[in-house]
Amino acid sequence: MEKKFKPSPNSFKNTFCVFTEVPMQEITSLPVQFQSKAGSRYYYTPEGMFRLSNHWGRLANSKWRLVPMDPPSASKTKIGFAKWSAFYPDNAEEKIYFIEVDYLNNTVNYQHKNSETYDGIAVLRTSFETTKKIKQIRNLQQLTSWAKYFDYEDLDVLRKTIIEQLVYTDQTLEEIKSNLL
Repeated sequence: MEKKFKPSPNSFKNTFCVFTEVPMQEITSLPVQFQSKAGSRYYYTPEGMFRLSNHWGRLANSKWRLVPMDPPSASKTKIGFAKWSAFYPDNAEEKIYFIEVDYLNNTVNYQHKNSETYDGIAVLRTSFETTKKIKQIRNLQQLTSWAKYFDYEDLDVLRKTIIEQLVYTDQTLEEIKSNLL
């Protein structure tokens, strides 16, 4: 009989992790090793964890995000995989998050300072500060009313200029805008 791999009971408290969506057939031969009260199912392997769930994001005391497949699956219930090394400590007090902007897809998200994508240049912030900056960036991406006060030739260039300063400096949005006027 194959030995079940099982992490310690508190392994996932106060963690941040980005899971990658995988096809359902990835778990067909795996036994469910834990089921949460909310119905999420967990499958542990020596390499990492599969999670089958219909809810992602903030989970009790952790932040677990799912990066969808391309093209995304139609089902609301999705299976995600994360290596054990992708679970990072999370807390509200430390400056451990940075912001990543995808200009091609017009999206913004946050990442942990221990992730492979951290460039060492983006400003690290607390989760509260990061959430506030992300909201400002999304408004800049989706709205145009803020731009009426600026003299510009290309709105996308103006957006990128402001967003880059939000990501790479500690300046407030108001300071950035006033410096550009």
